[in-house]
Amino acid sequence: MYVAPRLVDTVQWYQGGSYTGQDGVCPQVSPLAPSGHASLLEEMETLYSTEKFRMSAYDGLSGAVRIPTEMFDDLKPPGEDPHWEIFRDLHGFLETKFPAVHTTLRKTVVNTYALVYHWQGTDETLKPLLLTAHQDVVPVEPSTVGSWKNPPFSGLFDGEWIWGRGSCDDKSGLISSLTAVESLLESYFKPRRTVVLAFGIDEERGGIVGATAIRDYLLATYGEDAFAMLVDEGGRQELSENAVVAAPAVAEKGSFNLRMEVATPGGHSSVPPAHTSIGMLAALITELEANPHVPQLHRNDTAYEQLQCLATHSPDFPSSLAKLVKKSQRSDKALAKLTKELERTNPLFKATAGTTQAVDVIRGGVKTNALPENAHVIVNHRIAGYSSVGALQSRLVDVLSPVAARFNLSVEAFGHTLADTAEHQAAAGKLTLSDAFGTALEPAPITPTTGSPPYELLSGVISNVIKTSKRGIYAGKKVIVAPSILLDTKHYWKLTKHIFRYSHLNVVDGYNGAHTINEAIRAEGYMEMIRFFTQLILTVDETDTLA
Repeated sequence: MYVAPRLVDTVQWYQGGSYTGQDGVCPQVSPLAPSGHASLLEEMETLYSTEKFRMSAYDGLSGAVRIPTEMFDDLKPPGEDPHWEIFRDLHGFLETKFPAVHTTLRKTVVNTYALVYHWQGTDETLKPLLLTAHQDVVPVEPSTVGSWKNPPFSGLFDGEWIWGRGSCDDKSGLISSLTAVESLLESYFKPRRTVVLAFGIDEERGGIVGATAIRDYLLATYGEDAFAMLVDEGGRQELSENAVVAAPAVAEKGSFNLRMEVATPGGHSSVPPAHTSIGMLAALITELEANPHVPQLHRNDTAYEQLQCLATHSPDFPSSLAKLVKKSQRSDKALAKLTKELERTNPLFKATAGTTQAVDVIRGGVKTNALPENAHVIVNHRIAGYSSVGALQSRLVDVLSPVAARFNLSVEAFGHTLADTAEHQAAAGKLTLSDAFGTALEPAPITPTTGSPPYELLSGVISNVIKTSKRGIYAGKKVIVAPSILLDTKHYWKLTKHIFRYSHLNVVDGYNGAHTINEAIRAEGYMEMIRFFTQLILTVDETDTLA
């Protein structure tokens, strides 16, 4: 088994300038395995390769999937809605499946159903490692049940796939981390660095009662910036002909849900005005969609950093595009050309590099012979890292105000009546722009990457887990670690500056993705997640560079 240098030595090596990278661009970390725990890791790898262990591991995920912890947007708080009781069934299953975890680690139940496990280390001067996941899953639309190849909560293992809602998102993360800890405990491992596991209950609706309660508990118990690093679900791996790219997310877009409401006088439909509130709203939506946000590349943005990594290291990255990426490092003209080329050739570029808008919910009208007095729409925005909530709101006013003026509508935008529309108040009606749910979120602070010990440790562990895998899909492929952008850790920003959203799962190991029919995870891919958490815990345990 390959054993890389200890991280403390590797970090010193980086500082000496020996990076794997062209002109120091996106330096790649050598595979990193624990040295002090090398024999234990070899023991764990041998254990994980046995049929008995694998079947037990698959059974753990299958059992969790069979418990339908669906999360609905309109649930009342824990204790006020009986739907929450299903989480008790999951807790009972976890206690049965992971007895060593529940007899050794200190478990704290937060806000009735959220779980925090504390695995005390022997050196209290070291900041803990924090691993997070969530217990809840997206609901299964009843009308789609017949379209599933296997029942959505069957947890069926068919010899290749483990089927069911949550198999990919995120019960695989929950159960694989617990399986790794249980296995280490059974091998008598005692950590030097404390490990904390935290499992939310309503991530699929924003973590409003789960992650917030966990955050408050962790801040009260450990304090701000108390953790060495946090690893949550997130970025995955992608295979190309000659490479595998692992993409831990180090940044998060902001978010804003616009509520756009038109109020007009009612009346009988037999005597209609030229435009009803619904008609006016339709025109406003059309104007919004006719003015999409233009994606931009900024040299200090994560999307650009990821491009640099791929252009420098991937043998499958188009050579002409790679040359353009390199030129764009110093040339604004090349940067603009690169932006246009990516917008033309990459359908995901706009979503990656720019602010997005999606008209998702619309309501209006109550009866066919009654003019609609109110009509509203909710438009979801994901805000690029170089922008802000305020900049988005200003742009919305600029785009929509001319349409409001055309219909003689007054405008109240985000709590302020626009002075130049006040004279329209008594005319046709009113347009109100507001934060739909009061959940506006600025883009997240970017987690440090190159030169940062936590990122370099994670990169080295990812590389080593892939390099030492016995799976054929990785054979002979170059491993590249490139930062990416995702969502979901907003409640935990005060706990550490080093937040990584990364699920050690290849995209080919998800049968049909998540949040849709036929969610399933390839069993071999799930085993790699267990290997990842094991190596991460052991490697973090023996380094002093994380504080």
